[in-house]
Amino acid sequence: MIRIRLTLAYDGTDYCGWQLQPNDRTVQGELEKALAVVLGAPVRVHGSGRTDSGVHALGQVVHFDCDEKYATRPWRRSLNGLLPKDIRVVAHGVVPSDFHARYSAGSKTYEYSLWHERDFCLPQRSRFVWNCGKVDFAAMDAASRVLVGEHDFAAFQNKGTVVGTTIRFVSEISRHPGITEHESVWRFTAKGFLKQMVRNMVGCLVACGRGKLTPQDVAAILESGDRTLAPATVPPQGLTLVRVEYPY
Repeated sequence: MIRIRLTLAYDGTDYCGWQLQPNDRTVQGELEKALAVVLGAPVRVHGSGRTDSGVHALGQVVHFDCDEKYATRPWRRSLNGLLPKDIRVVAHGVVPSDFHARYSAGSKTYEYSLWHERDFCLPQRSRFVWNCGKVDFAAMDAASRVLVGEHDFAAFQNKGTVVGTTIRFVSEISRHPGITEHESVWRFTAKGFLKQMVRNMVGCLVACGRGKLTPQDVAAILESGDRTLAPATVPPQGLTLVRVEYPY
């Protein structure tokens, strides 16, 4: 047996997230169906993370095991001919047997795209941005610095996943230009994130940008560990899993 690593890109709009769910269409489900056709038997795929319903990916990494006779299989061409058009394999390769898409990851990078024109949103962008309106970028930048580093992020975790600790180390939160002049992109990098943690951090940043919170308020929310003190979780469509990095 050998272990195959795939990198996927997908538009998550029409999926109930990455993870298999009974009676729901998921990215993992579609990929496993395509693999079953190629391999002639069911196979379980393991992903680097569970993107939520409506969340996108440019660099979702997965792995699965198969017979060594498939080592030179042109996986990108084979699977892209079977997968829906909103899921694509962009890279593939054989990896060591101890590689694990989730547990071997050194860091993950997500980007959240904001649209800043309340009067309209381009139809070509509406599936990939949250229209939050005008914001004060300086206030958001100041608030983002509060969240960088190692902290207990319990106040930014939604219920639904049991974890051993809510302490995480966020190495980067940075602002970048968007695809159009009406957008901004916020980049978040950490070894791992809690459930909907990025979307909850974005909610705090936007609240600061709207003048509803100050960076000092964000620090107090972080220190409290109380999810009810933080703003509501922002919509999923602005979020994209951009990259997963590994030490080898």
